[in-house]
Amino acid sequence: MTFRMVHNNINVFDLEKSVTFYKTALGMKEVRRKVADDGSFVLVFLEDGLSGHQVELTWLRDRKEPYNLGDNEIHMAVAADDLEAARAFHRELGCICYENPSMGIYFISDPDGYWTEVVPAK
Repeated sequence: MTFRMVHNNINVFDLEKSVTFYKTALGMKEVRRKVADDGSFVLVFLEDGLSGHQVELTWLRDRKEPYNLGDNEIHMAVAADDLEAARAFHRELGCICYENPSMGIYFISDPDGYWTEVVPAK
């Protein structure tokens, strides 16, 4: 028996703002969208075009307030082929939320406050 990672899901408050963030900040492309027949939810699947792994953004129509992420100790990670160029780009976007120079990594935050770790490609 084997398992292969397929996608991670995050719930988002403003779907189009989140889609724009992941497209702009990480170069992801929308590959699939599912709209509930009754309009109660929308699922948007994004991927980087390289790994096959997807991020599923879930928007719920009846959600009235932003999500409470608690301690926000869960994150995704991406590898950048040019970490310094990526860091400069993310600085311009104003989305860097934490840097750890001694480890050679930093984090960006999406519109809902979810963090993505940016690491150098090995």
